[in-house]
This record gives sequence, C-alpha cells and structure tokens, in this order.
Amino acid sequence: MYIPVQTGMEEVALKLSKLGIQKRVISPGKGDLPVFPDGTKVVFHYRTSLCDGKVLDDSRMMAGCSKPMELILGKKFKLPVWENVVTTMKEGEIAEFTCDTKHTVMYPLVSQSLRNISMGKDPMEWQRHCCGMAQIHSHHSLGHEDLDHLQATPQPLVFSLELLQVLPPGSFRLDTWAMTDEEKLQVVPQIHEEGNVLFKQGEIAAAAEKYHNAIACLKNMQMKERPGDEGWIQLDLMITPLLLNYCQCKLMLGEYYEVLDHCSSILYKYEDNVKAYYKRGKAHAAVWNEVQARADFAKVVELDPSLEPSVAKELRLMEERLKEKQREEKNRFKNLFSYSNTSSGSATATSG
Repeated sequence: MYIPVQTGMEEVALKLSKLGIQKRVISPGKGDLPVFPDGTKVVFHYRTSLCDGKVLDDSRMMAGCSKPMELILGKKFKLPVWENVVTTMKEGEIAEFTCDTKHTVMYPLVSQSLRNISMGKDPMEWQRHCCGMAQIHSHHSLGHEDLDHLQATPQPLVFSLELLQVLPPGSFRLDTWAMTDEEKLQVVPQIHEEGNVLFKQGEIAAAAEKYHNAIACLKNMQMKERPGDEGWIQLDLMITPLLLNYCQCKLMLGEYYEVLDHCSSILYKYEDNVKAYYKRGKAHAAVWNEVQARADFAKVVELDPSLEPSVAKELRLMEERLKEKQREEKNRFKNLFSYSNTSSGSATATSG
C-alpha cells in the first residue's frame, strides 16, 4: 500500500510514523510531489545502515561501481517499505528513513540478490530452492557474514535514499524481472534480434549481454516447469540457440572455459547438436586440449559431412598453434640450459 499524496510534509511524516517509519529530509528536491500509479519506474540511490551507523550496502559503491536501484511500483517487490517511502519523495530529494523491524525482515534476502546482481551473478541463486518466509527460518548461509547476522537477529534499519528519476508507466521498456511470462515471451525475440544486430556490428560483448538477458528471461520461466514436461522442453528449445549464440560471443572474447561448460550442458541433453560440438571443439583447441578437440571435430564431420572443409581448417590451425607452442618451449628450455651452463662456468672460474 502506498502513501497517498499529501499537502504537507508534517502530514506525510505523521502517516509514516504510524507505520513505524521515521523520515528525515536531508535535501528537499524540486517541484511537486509526483503521482505514483502502479507501473511507475523509480530510479534511486540507496545506502542501508544499522542504527549504530554501520553501512551494509551502498548503491554508489556496489562491487566498485555506482549503479542506482530501479524499481517498478506495484510488482510485489520483496521489500514493500521501499515503495512506501520512495512515494513520499520528490525528484532530487535526499531523505533518511528509519524503519521498524517489521519492515526490514526481508532485507537480508533482498541485499543478497542486489549484491549478486552487482557482481554479475544470478540474482535468484540459492533463493530458487526456497521461497518466502521459509528462507528466514532456514539454516542456510546467505554467503555474507553481515547478512547472516542480520537474518538471525532482525532489527531496525536506516535507508538513505536519493530519488533520481520518476518514469510514468509506458515510457520505458520493463526490465525482464518485472515482466509477466507473456511479456517475456513477447520480448525475447526482440532482445535476440538486438543481439544479432550488435554481433554484426562487431559489438561482441554487448551482443553477449543481450543473449544472456534473453536466456535469463526464459530460464526464469523454465524454473516454474517440471523438468522434462512439455512446457520445460519448449522453453529449453528456445534457450539452446540463444546459448549457442552466447557461446560464439564468448569464443570471440577468449572466454573458452565458459564455452566448454555451456556446450557440454547442451550436449548432455542434445547429443546430436553439431554447433555445440563445433564450438566446444574450438574451445578445446584454444586451451590445448588436443585429444578432446579432435574428438569433437570428428563428431562434427560424422553428424554433418558438409562441414569437413571447415573442420579441416580448424585442425590445421590447431596443429600450427601446437607446433608454435612446441618451438617456444624448446627455445625456452634451450635458453634456460644455456643460462645454467654460463652460471656454472662463472662459478668455476671464480673458485679457480
């Protein structure tokens, strides 16, 4: 439930106080208080502290970066108090909110997700196995000592917010996590095509991010299905070509071990996927796994003989790299042996 628009700061403060929230305005912001219908996107920086001043999180310093929070109102965010307080703020306003424990119980889980996102990890990692209040009573670690302590001993928290931007519904593309399943299915082909365009333009890292986002959309939906059921299989068939595109980007970016992992996961389910064998063969060749590379390339030719010229080219390249590596190692050993003899001779002459 949101705080309705009020005519005076005192009235807003009184309503918040009744909810167990104390507001202190640090900088008043500009203009009138915006209207906040469901679907509004609010962009804000936050700093979360214990009442003794110890900082838990700061969006300006997460993983060494400054990235504000983006929140869609009315989407049942796990920390409703942020929606309650941000809707009392003007654009540009900086305010501090001290919130009773009843509003902060879910913060450890929210913080864990935000920290995962800032480090490029899956925000749903671990949480997908356990949901809601059951997590609060779980004995599992959240992976952060301060969050484990806060989960074990819930307490009031202080949220310092700076409201940067208020975007009305329909004026922006929803982040994928905020979409319904139907919206995700509609947007995935668009994200896929955006990735293809970036790839053709040579923007490989940006293309990889697009493919990753599309995969995350479908994976989120797939988690709701039973593995092996028709719905799960249909989603997996949509994920596979995106994952292969992602692997192609990672090959070009030199991230070979990630390619090995993803292609192996595809081949575990689809043993006749030629593209997965081909990309995995190239990744094996790049990290000097000659035997595995030859096995994968042989499988490619077995499944699709028309690719024999391409495979022959990859094998020649691998053999040339292996010969070059052997020459370098031979020269390195020769230089090391020569240095050793020189050092030994110098020592003999000195003792003589």
